[in-house]
Amino acid sequence: MTEDETGIVGAPQANVAAFEAQLAADGFEILPRDLAAGTVVPDHVHDFEVRALVTGGAIDIIRDGESRTYRAGEIFTVARGEPHAERIGPDGARYIVGRRA
Repeated sequence: MTEDETGIVGAPQANVAAFEAQLAADGFEILPRDLAAGTVVPDHVHDFEVRALVTGGAIDIIRDGESRTYRAGEIFTVARGEPHAERIGPDGARYIVGRRA
């Protein structure tokens, strides 16, 4: 992966803009997130649906004991009420998250 002029590794600005436009069209609230390296969020649930595009670093989403790592350019979703945990990689994690009740 290469860094583009926006400073985002692996997620070109056009992809971010298109992702945000789709979130808005689908009725999601859009928020940027920047989490520190090594952050661990134990099992929890949200009272909203999540759709997120990783723009830097890495985040592990753990569901039913199975972990999947998402890196720059990848999208993850979490259903409303779905139990999961989060673990942030050694370079932190930056992502654009959409939340919809």
